[in-house]
Amino acid sequence: MQSIDIIISSFISPYPFPLYFTMTAMDTLEEEALDRLQMESAVESAQIDSLPSLDEVEDILGYQFNNKGLLEEAFTHASLGKSFSSERLEYVGDSVLNLLFTKQQYFEYPDLPPGALTRLRAANVDTEKLARVAYKHGLHRYLRHKKPLLAEQIRQFSKEIQRYPLRSNGLVDVPKSLADLVEASIGAVFIDSNSSIDTVRTVFKDLLEPVIRRENLEIHPVTQLYEVCQKRNLKVKFVDLWKESTAFDVFVDDRLVGRGSCSLKKEIAHNRAAKDALDNIRRILDEKDNSRNLGVCSAHR
Repeated sequence: MQSIDIIISSFISPYPFPLYFTMTAMDTLEEEALDRLQMESAVESAQIDSLPSLDEVEDILGYQFNNKGLLEEAFTHASLGKSFSSERLEYVGDSVLNLLFTKQQYFEYPDLPPGALTRLRAANVDTEKLARVAYKHGLHRYLRHKKPLLAEQIRQFSKEIQRYPLRSNGLVDVPKSLADLVEASIGAVFIDSNSSIDTVRTVFKDLLEPVIRRENLEIHPVTQLYEVCQKRNLKVKFVDLWKESTAFDVFVDDRLVGRGSCSLKKEIAHNRAAKDALDNIRRILDEKDNSRNLGVCSAHR
């Protein structure tokens, strides 16, 4: 009779052993998950606490913020997961920067038509130009983010731009976060100074140097290649091999004259192929011109 009572009690018990065991295991998992979250939170707090003071940014800019929150917002990337990020200030800074260069170039080049002015402005506000500004002045060291690959991307960028002192025209991989940082900084100064364009111009005038001007504005390699070949009635053909070998081949009149590759971005591979073809086609055309001139000289003897 006692054994029957034990069996019956095991069925009617509100906490039979299997259920109790499951609940205990779940409690353990929840505790472990909570511990992980607390550890991650502690690591994140330590990382943020270890960042250089944003007061140093004010020294770089030569501007003291009335609202320090705007400065923090400008240097907080969306990847950090905060309730605020730099994106809204980037939006403001992009518009202000375009206005600054529009005003400057309008008075500096009274003879340039709108199309030429637009190309000149674009060269001064593009992603590569602004990323160079951020790296040159060390602003990237203060960016608060959770982008594990950004440090390596910046290292590669700093190495590649040494070959192109002013501008690569789309030949290097650019960390967009650096350009966004400059735009956000401009937006922050603009808002903090009660929307003063003159204050922004004063703060960023030297930081944005060197400014690309009409005399040193280079044409994009793809555009240059087509222009050179059109003058000679030569046919240009790009062959897309990017999926197979991250490369592009360039043929001029069915002759292979250039190749470019980039595993990160297809557009860069395309631009590099155009640049390689442009260098080679110029040498080929020079050789043809020299041969033709020699032939003419021989005929006159």
